[in-house]
Amino acid sequence: MEWYGKLNDYFPEHEMKNPQQLKELIEEHDYYHKEETDDYVMLYADFPDFIFIDYLLVTSNTRGKGFGTKILDKLKEQGKMILLEAEPALPKDSDSKRRLQFYERNGFKKADLIRYTRRDEQDEPYSMHILYWSPAGMPQAIVKEMMELACDEIHNFRARRHYGRQLVDLDEALEWKQ
Repeated sequence: MEWYGKLNDYFPEHEMKNPQQLKELIEEHDYYHKEETDDYVMLYADFPDFIFIDYLLVTSNTRGKGFGTKILDKLKEQGKMILLEAEPALPKDSDSKRRLQFYERNGFKKADLIRYTRRDEQDEPYSMHILYWSPAGMPQAIVKEMMELACDEIHNFRARRHYGRQLVDLDEALEWKQ
């Protein structure tokens, strides 16, 4: 699973799923897909009403050459809302800022009315942004509902088997900001 190594080298440790969980998602669910070329790796769920991008990595040798935009444009052609998670821009991590700018340039909006908090393996909380693209205006209430489904179907898929716990507690992870 060379693709897993590439993802693991790039994404923060607390964002990486167990490789066996990902393998089972790919093998057992028609809606969960892995695309891999020399230029990129993408894992995503294609639900009837939206697409959830779990991981998207454009390799370092092709980054900045339009591959990421082409990948997103191909998904946008389906005419469905696209959801993904992104870590907030961190002062000491220029990649986190570049990722957010990349998605903004490609028409993604931050679900700024929704607080999304996950917990790492040490049960420490960390915040993530929910980014979405929609061919038509989309109320954030719908974004939240779709994110809850993605969390339940993807992050929590056999989570107890692989981690001994649910990865996302839906009652506390997604909340409306006050």
